[in-house]
Amino acid sequence: MDMAGQKSNSQMIAVRTGIVTAVLIFLTIFALLPIWILIVNSTRDHYEIVTNGVSLIPGLNAFKNIGQLNQWVQEGKIQYNAFTGYMNSGFISLCATLLTVLFSTMTAYGLVVYDFKFRALAYTIIIAVMMVPMQVTSVGFYKFMLNIGLTDTYFPLIIPAIAAPGVVFFMRQSMKSTFPLEIVEAARIDGCGEYRTFFTIGIPMMKPAIAVQSIFCFVGNWNNFYTPAMILISRNPKQLTLPMMVNTIYTNDKINDLGAKYIAIMLSIIPVVIIYFIFSRFIVEGVALGGVKE
Repeated sequence: MDMAGQKSNSQMIAVRTGIVTAVLIFLTIFALLPIWILIVNSTRDHYEIVTNGVSLIPGLNAFKNIGQLNQWVQEGKIQYNAFTGYMNSGFISLCATLLTVLFSTMTAYGLVVYDFKFRALAYTIIIAVMMVPMQVTSVGFYKFMLNIGLTDTYFPLIIPAIAAPGVVFFMRQSMKSTFPLEIVEAARIDGCGEYRTFFTIGIPMMKPAIAVQSIFCFVGNWNNFYTPAMILISRNPKQLTLPMMVNTIYTNDKINDLGAKYIAIMLSIIPVVIIYFIFSRFIVEGVALGGVKE
């Protein structure tokens, strides 16, 4: 009976493993299929896309589509320069990500390590702010930036990144589950200052969580269209971010070449894909650490 029971349990485990594996493979294909179709369509011309519909086989017209983009730029129909877009979006994304991760980690460190009177209240306020969407405060934010003369600058796109309640929440949860407070006490006994303790002990121990939040913040800022479109009101071609440049293509009803439009989108996601693959090994570990309940 014991042998039969063990065999039955092994079979059940094998069946469950097979089902889970099949579901995960399906979800992976389901998630990657739109990206693959985008890549394929960026290599096909307009006629192939319209007449043949969806295809999983790449075409041979990628350089032709890039040439069409350049022609539209020369004719003044669109505001698009991939190199300028990369520089602008990269600068904003890198600066905003650095500020977000640094100050959010410092805030979470303070909430976990220091025992002060209104610690619970401060954390509650941070969580409450996280529930307020950007769109609710956008009118007041725009008027404030206009009054102090910061429209058409990158400061409103970078400085507010200091306040990121969602990242603070994630970092605090990660610290609560993995960060030993005893090591901070030991550092203090050895005469280590608070800032030195944070930068030499706290940050190295939080590398997985910092890496995953850096990816999310970078991707979010890179793809952000709403705030730059609200702040960069003069639409100076030298200031436009890559999403704004792509928007000038899709909102222009005088141009109709799907291949060129697809290649513009494909070019805009290349840095995001590269960043993701470089740091992807931290994602599972970082999400697991940040998702542990108290």
